[in-house]
This record gives sequence, structure tokens and C-alpha cells, in this order.
Amino acid sequence: MSQDQSLLPSSGSAPGIAGQLNSYCDAIGRSPSRYKLLLLALGLAVVIGATTIGQLRLNAWNEPFFDAIRNRDLVSFGRQLVVFVAIGGVLIFLNTAQTWLDQRTKLALRGCVTRDLLVQWFVPRRAVLLAAAGPDGSNPDQRVQEDARRLTELTVSLAIGVLQSTLLLFSFVGVLWLLSRGFLFEIGGRSFQIPGFMVWAALIYAASGSGLSWVLGRPLIRLNAERYAREAEFRSGLMQANESSDGIALSGGEQGERARLDREFDGVVGIVRRIADVTTLLTGVTAGYGWFAIVAPIAVAAPGYFGGRLSFGELMVVVGAFNQVQQALRWYVDNAGNIADWLATLQRVMGLRQALLGLDRSAPSKSRIAVLDNEPAIVLEDVTVDMADSDISINEPNVTIGPGEHVLVIGKPGAGKSTLFRALAGLWPWGGGRLHLPPKETTIFLPQRSYLPAGTLREVLAYPSQPSSFEEKEFARALARTNLDHLIPSLDRIARWDKDLTVEEQLHLAFARLLVHRPQWVVSDEALCHLNDDDRKMLFSLFDNELSKTSVLSISSNDAQYGFYSRILHLNARRRAEAIPASV
Repeated sequence: MSQDQSLLPSSGSAPGIAGQLNSYCDAIGRSPSRYKLLLLALGLAVVIGATTIGQLRLNAWNEPFFDAIRNRDLVSFGRQLVVFVAIGGVLIFLNTAQTWLDQRTKLALRGCVTRDLLVQWFVPRRAVLLAAAGPDGSNPDQRVQEDARRLTELTVSLAIGVLQSTLLLFSFVGVLWLLSRGFLFEIGGRSFQIPGFMVWAALIYAASGSGLSWVLGRPLIRLNAERYAREAEFRSGLMQANESSDGIALSGGEQGERARLDREFDGVVGIVRRIADVTTLLTGVTAGYGWFAIVAPIAVAAPGYFGGRLSFGELMVVVGAFNQVQQALRWYVDNAGNIADWLATLQRVMGLRQALLGLDRSAPSKSRIAVLDNEPAIVLEDVTVDMADSDISINEPNVTIGPGEHVLVIGKPGAGKSTLFRALAGLWPWGGGRLHLPPKETTIFLPQRSYLPAGTLREVLAYPSQPSSFEEKEFARALARTNLDHLIPSLDRIARWDKDLTVEEQLHLAFARLLVHRPQWVVSDEALCHLNDDDRKMLFSLFDNELSKTSVLSISSNDAQYGFYSRILHLNARRRAEAIPASV
């Protein structure tokens, strides 16, 4: 972690499941689509309840149907086939409706969570501070896109499974209990009855599978969380390599880059192998209990049937009810991996959300710079900016930069120039003193490399405003004035301009943006320095003419003034006796 980032408050250790669930519910509760989601969830509950009733009716149908087969009663057999078609038709309709509601609910829930994350992410200053928020703030792009999708889809699927299993359990336990009355056991010539024998058998069968599944599947929670983190790092490395392909090729660094990506991929492969080993053991348990379930209910119910207490049809009802109960009870056996996956994605997604919410709270031991907005000038009153092991300040305790002034702040490399720039932009609040700033809408901050959003060139020049906020002719005029005439025909072309334009063209585009916006204040971090003679002449011409009333505060390591700056200030760094640790 760089020194510029080391004072950020830590998001702390990951909260427990209860805290993450609370954050999850809060995200949903804040969504404008929460009522739509609620209606879809209620619809699902109604359909699942109706499906359970249909399954009860279908299980009861087993008795007359199989009795008709045993008695070779063709009329009853045909009548029961008609009943089956009616029950099956209703169940098919309900299954179709459940699928539609399932997909729509997943989409609605993903919309609630993803849009909430975007809202929290792009609160002013949070996006830039997130990079220093620790592990919970890493790879936000994958957490918002892939992890949030996985979390919401698993949430709906698991919720449906829990509801279905619960309804089936309570519905068929009663059936099993009633049918268990016909079971008599004889030991040593004495007969006795175990109340609810089939219920207890189903409970034991499912509980043993669930317990073993929990023991084997629990490590998947941690392993899946680690896998998602490693996959995100590998994906980030691939994106970086793709975007930096020119620099890699020019440096002849292909072999080193491949070796670095190989190491990151080895980490992914290693954790996936561990997950595969655990999943294999878990699958063995799941498959074993699934296969034994074919004969288990018949074997358990055999004493009642062979003792003459149950008819063939009643035996089939018992077998059906036993299967429904044990399937409901062993739902966790089949879903231990999914539950572990859900917990892992919950940790990643809600960890990001809680890290974002925590960015607005500084550590109690850190003082903040008092910022007053909407002031008529830039004023620094005893302003100091805290870094990891030093405090930085300007050589004059009280500085006022009025309208139309051009002021240069000079600092040595590594003295904290970019940190001061971020403090002036409101992105670095740690320090002391009072900072008076003009209205944000009248100020443009120029970093060393300006951000160029994807879209039309007209949108880039108008950013963050809409192109409709400016006169049509302003865009072409600004391009022509900054030696970008060749781009005028491309004003409405959509492109990745940070890729299509050279570094020099991007710099000129930043100057053209100044002409479009006509700000009253410009604060620069090395962006107005280190220019060639032609660019410098063009820039000074802009500030002598179209931007003559614009104030400039330029922060640089270059002391060349060229008669442009009316005042020179110096940046001082004072090392503290006890350095603050480089990580928090």
C-alpha cells in the first residue's frame, strides 16, 4: 500500500453472518423495486403452497391406483388415469408458473442489490477511497457484477428450496404418522407398536445424511470465498495486461508478464483442486443417500405389508410419503455446497457494501481538515495534510488565491504533491486546519492523466454534464482551438477514447474540455507542467484569451514559470517522530 493510502480507516474484520444478513436486507429495503420484489415473492409462496397441496393429492392417488392394479379392476384403473391427468395438468401449470416467478424474482433481487451497490460505490469520494479499504474493497467490479449475480440467484433458489421442504415436511409427516399405526413388531412372541415409526425412520435417515454432509461441506464456505478472491485477482491481472499491451511489448516484458499470470493462475488452480476434493466427498454422500432412498422406505415399511396390516396401495402411499419427508429433511444434504457458496458470496458482496459505508467514518484518532464549500476564493488556513510518516504543508501558513490568479506550488518528488491535490479535491480528508473552496461546479481538477469516459467525443468534452448543456458550436470550436481539428468529424462517434487517442491528444482534449466548461478555477496535479514549447504556447494563449478570468493553482515539481505564475509557493514535508504504520 502506498503512503498516500495508508491513513485510510480500515473496514475492520468481516462482520458475522448476522451483520451481513442485516446489510443484505438493508440493501433490499432501500431499493425502489422492493414492492415489486415482495409481490413476486408472495406469488412464489402461493404457487409453492398450491404445489404442495397437489403433491399431497397425488400421493393419496397412489392407494386407489395401485389397488386397482392389484385387483385387476380395469374400470377403476381407467378412472384413476383420468384423475392422474387432471392432477398432473395442474402440477405442470404450477411448475411452469414457479419457473417464471423464479426467474423474475432472481432478476428483481439482482436489480435491488446491484443498484444499491452502485449507489453506495459512487457516493462522492468513496470510489477513490475504496482502493485503500483493505481486502473488503478489492475487485469491486467483480463483486458488483459476478458475485452479486451469484448471491441473488442462490438466495432465490435456496429460499424456494427451504419453503418447499418445510411445507412438504409438515404435510407428509402427518400422513406418515397415521400410516405408521399399522406397524406391529414381534420379538420373543410379544407384539408391540412404535408410534410414528415411519416418521422416526425418515428423521434418522435424513439426519445422518445431513450431519455427515455438514461435516464434509463446511470447509467449502472458506474455500469458495478464497476461490472468488483468487479468480478476481487473476481476472484483474488479465485486464491489466490487456490494457497495457503496448507497454509490455515495448519493454519486451511478455515472458515476465506470462510468468506473473501463470503464478496467479496456479493459485486459482490450487484452490479449485481443494474445492474439487471436498465436493467429491460431498457428492459421494449425496449420491449414496440418493441411491439407498430407492429401497429404504420399502425396507422400513416391509413389516407392515408382509404382516398384512397394509395393502399394496397403502404401501405405495407410505413409500411416497416417506420419500417426501426424507427428501425434505435431507434438503441440506443436496444443498450443502450451494449453502457454502451462498455464504461465501454473501461475505464478499456485503463485505464490499459495509466497506463502502465505512469509508465515511474516519478512525477516531485521525483528525480531519475542516472544509468550507461555496467560498469566493481558495483559502488555506494552517492546513496540514497527514501522510503515513509525515505531515505536509505549504511554506506560508495562510494562503489566499483570489479570482484570476495563477499560483504555482512546488514540491520535491515524493513530497506529497498528489496528496495535497487530493485534499484540495476533497478526496483526502485527513489532516488539520481549515480549507475554503469555491463551488465545485465552478472548479475543474486536472489529474496527471484525465479520465475519458466511454461514449461519444461530445460526451467526453461535456463530462460530467450532458452535451445539451452547451451550445453545439462550442465543441468544434474547442477542438479546433486545441489543435484537434481532425477529431471534429468524430464528435458523435462512440469509442474508447483512452485507447484511440495518443497521450498528447488526450492532453489536448483535457484543454479542450476547459474551453467547453469555462471554469472559474482550475487545480492541476502536474497536468499543466512538463509541456513541450508548442503545447505551452497554446495553453498560455487559452488563459490569456478565452480563460483570462480563470484562476489556476498548479502543483508541480517543475520550477519553470515562463512568466505565467504570479506567485510561487513551496510544499514542505515534516517527518513525524513516530511513523504511522503503512497499513491499517
